[in-house]
Amino acid sequence: MAEKFDNLEEHLEKFIENIRQMGIIVSDFQPSSQTGLNQKLNFMISGLQDIEKCRQQLHEINVPLEVFEYIDQGRNPQLYTKECLERALARNEQVKGKIDTMTVRDNARNTEIFSTKDLTRLIRASKTLH
Repeated sequence: MAEKFDNLEEHLEKFIENIRQMGIIVSDFQPSSQTGLNQKLNFMISGLQDIEKCRQQLHEINVPLEVFEYIDQGRNPQLYTKECLERALARNEQVKGKIDTMTVRDNARNTEIFSTKDLTRLIRASKTLH
């Protein structure tokens, strides 16, 4: 899976560099640079085709919308993963606390039930002796 991302990253870097070079040509355009501009436009088209091929390989990957919100807010998207893990750990601790509480309660009930059974048994035994 990492190879697919590496491949996409490589194509994006080449595409961005080509766009940067095309911007330089256009900003100081001279009729003699038309051939170079045409060549960069063709590279741009083939670069978009390469990126499209990479996209098709990664179609099964879903990115949570919250990640894009992080990016829009200028935050590091890796913080999203960190905060999700922190929320999951906090929730895990809450659930563990509930389980522990229920276990203690059930143990107390079981002890109470055994005590009641023992008491009932003792009462019956004492009635049969009289």
